[in-house]
Amino acid sequence: MTERQIGSLSVSPLGLGCMNMSSGYGPGDDAISNRLLNEALDAGYTFLDTATLYGGGHNETLIGSALRHRRNEYVLASKCALSRVDGKNHIDGRPKALRAQCEASLSRLQTDVIDLYYLHRVDPAVPVEESVGELGRLVREGKLREIGLSEVAADTLRRAHKEFPVAALQSEYSLWTRTPEFAALRACEELGIAFVPFSPLGRQFLTGKARDVSQLPDDDLRCTIARPRFEPEAFAHNTKLLEPFSDVASRERLTMAQLALSWLLSRKDSAGRQTLIPIPGTKHIEYMQENWVAADRLLSDETFAELDALINERTVSGNRYSDARMADTDAERDRAAAGSQ
Repeated sequence: MTERQIGSLSVSPLGLGCMNMSSGYGPGDDAISNRLLNEALDAGYTFLDTATLYGGGHNETLIGSALRHRRNEYVLASKCALSRVDGKNHIDGRPKALRAQCEASLSRLQTDVIDLYYLHRVDPAVPVEESVGELGRLVREGKLREIGLSEVAADTLRRAHKEFPVAALQSEYSLWTRTPEFAALRACEELGIAFVPFSPLGRQFLTGKARDVSQLPDDDLRCTIARPRFEPEAFAHNTKLLEPFSDVASRERLTMAQLALSWLLSRKDSAGRQTLIPIPGTKHIEYMQENWVAADRLLSDETFAELDALINERTVSGNRYSDARMADTDAERDRAAAGSQ
């Protein structure tokens, strides 16, 4: 199994998204999460992803407690700027706020340094150069090793990279969410920035196990920010795509989840390199183990193209976010720019 690069960091081709253990998809179980985290390292995962936002700091505390004795065995990524205030997401990209969040993250994670620290979202009230400049100072002080951005448009990424070298861009990317293909992936390749897809399984849809909003709790992310594709009418349309997708999975002797991850891992840049590092999230040990199989399973060019044509934003019904959230997401400006050309 060949490791992949994020700046100076070498990581497993598949990372572990840890959010689900604390928030987003119902309650987690700390005892099970502790086992999951340790078994993930045993399986071969060397890249873990968390954030200040997840569970209001609970997720970082969980990882710090579960893995403090194994800190040298994995690359640790966390995020700043986005937090919960009075039950709502709040963005604060001011340098002093980012520094305070970094110090708090270091404490919760029980570590002296965070390997990769993302600006979780760009604060529209603060120039990205100011936010990234402060993260750069934290790198020089030895509190961070590399910095990243999340859900930004290509021009924002370029501006940030001029201020301080950006090692990674993390944005939603999967068969059914293709926003990065408008411009971000090209920018990453040109600048030598790693791309880390979150929600690579389409918020469970691509596993074949998802349900529509009528069968989900009100606080589930598929009922809030990601609702359009899970509305009953859109979901019924989208589910029709899963039968041929399942047929391909059976042919490849993979589960649907493994096939979706293998599609990302098999994607080549213009030089033929396979560099993406998906971070599927789960709070279930069996799903973590299932996903890991994909880390060593690349698809043929023919199968990649077959899936590319089967499930994409032209065949899927509904946007990935609500209209308001689409308008507020910096990364979606690349879609608007492409549409105006």
